Amino acid sequence: MPNYRHHLPQLSDAVFLTDGGIETTLIYDDGFDLPDFAAFPLLDDPAGHAVLQRYFDAYLDVAARHRVGIVLETATWRASPDWGARHGYTGQRLIEVNQAAVDLLVAARHRWERPESPVVISGCIGPRGDGYHPEELMTIEEARAYHAVQARAFAFADSEADLITGITMTHPAEAIGVALAARDVGMPVVISFTVETDGTLPSGDRLGDAIDAVDDATGGHPAYYMINCAHPTHFDSTLDTDAAWTARIGGVRANASTMSHVELDAATELDSGDPVDLAERYRQLRDRHPHLRVLGGCCGTNHHHIDAIAEACVTGVRS
Repeated sequence: MPNYRHHLPQLSDAVFLTDGGIETTLIYDDGFDLPDFAAFPLLDDPAGHAVLQRYFDAYLDVAARHRVGIVLETATWRASPDWGARHGYTGQRLIEVNQAAVDLLVAARHRWERPESPVVISGCIGPRGDGYHPEELMTIEEARAYHAVQARAFAFADSEADLITGITMTHPAEAIGVALAARDVGMPVVISFTVETDGTLPSGDRLGDAIDAVDDATGGHPAYYMINCAHPTHFDSTLDTDAAWTARIGGVRANASTMSHVELDAATELDSGDPVDLAERYRQLRDRHPHLRVLGGCCGTNHHHIDAIAEACVTGVRS
């Protein structure tokens, strides 16, 4: 049974952490070749499975040391029908690998969870297309049907997934489809939008308009929204402290680098940025927007970045 599906602890006033950029960590730090940025096939490889365990254990250690909760995303950002088929995963095999990703985090939760450090398991759903540059925009119903496969896998009777998170959503219709697919199976959902250097979505939509569109189409089903795949300097000035949509943003998973998506795509080396500077920017964001409770990383970040964020926004504040 899921621990938190009906009462997500990150909706309290406490800060929660997340993990960082799993794909960039696996590629640049661990030396794995991940075609299509797909981490989920590692679940079927003993060496890959062990590396995934070590990856999540590093973040769970950070949360335990700072005595704070953490939301962990399954390694399933690419485990949807189109991307899965490119790697030989179709039908029941695709469902099973999504469920295996949850099981890996359940085992990690059993090892690490303490009363002061709850571990929330999120079923990760990525975009059907590119996470930076969507080539085709789906309709709402197309997205709802497409993402229903993963939503059902995370919601099945024995699943311990607590929620679903749509990460790196690039346009409102797909985000609405993910939210409706989650609602259809009775799962809480979080929607995290990719933004460009000017704070708009890759589709050109303004972030506030996208959030309002999803809330309007789903009856406000998302528990909260997040911003991902951008450095805080790309979006901090666009967050209107007086706007209702800004208050719906509950977390940030920023890139380590200040480079644009075009520059990152062309880069041949990982830009891991400055963890201390990134952490200070998170602290400043929290000072202005205390509703930003879930703090983690995206491309180029690892557990050292999250440790610095926890020090700046949790431990340093307590002391």
